[in-house]
Amino acid sequence: MSIVRSTSVRAALLAVPLVVGILGTATAPAGATSGHHDKPVTCRGAGVDPDARVRYKTDTVIHASLRTIWKLQTEVERWPSWQAHITTMDRLDDGPFRKGSAFRWTTPVPPNPATPATELDITSTVKQLKQNSCIRWTGPATGEGLHIDGVHVWNFTKVKGGVRVTTEETHSGPQVDANVPAATKILGDGLEAWMRDLKTAAEARTHHGQHGQAR
Repeated sequence: MSIVRSTSVRAALLAVPLVVGILGTATAPAGATSGHHDKPVTCRGAGVDPDARVRYKTDTVIHASLRTIWKLQTEVERWPSWQAHITTMDRLDDGPFRKGSAFRWTTPVPPNPATPATELDITSTVKQLKQNSCIRWTGPATGEGLHIDGVHVWNFTKVKGGVRVTTEETHSGPQVDANVPAATKILGDGLEAWMRDLKTAAEARTHHGQHGQAR
């Protein structure tokens, strides 16, 4: 989940985006799925919260191997190395990233019309996972004057030249429900930022690997 990294406030499943945001714009970003959905993003038959009013869905093609992308996304303890707005990260279990894995992380949230500046404390728990295919996690995000319950689903599909990564997330809670367009904008900005960072990190690793082999 997510508020928005350099412009958001996302929620725990949220994943960083819920974060550095501006709750003032009442226009949802392009690509927001606050209305009708073509096809829900699911993992092992489970998707986002069907009753949540704040939701966003997006996808991108990353020109890197599925192994590289999956490793970046599931080695959660390393997220701060490629997502600048994650301030702390603690994996709460040991061993392979799997169903039941949990992680607690924090990210700053600037002041906005609804809440004061705060640090968002997020605890995410993996509810469904299929290796190299999909992940679904849920969890609460809390800060001063702010509580969000989020559900976040990721799909990874091999395509020509790389991997199509699709994600959908929902947020619910009194603060986000009070201004759905603004909260959707924040969520969308966060997810788009996450996608950009994931793409940049994965493609950089791929380029570096190819360059090393060429030498």
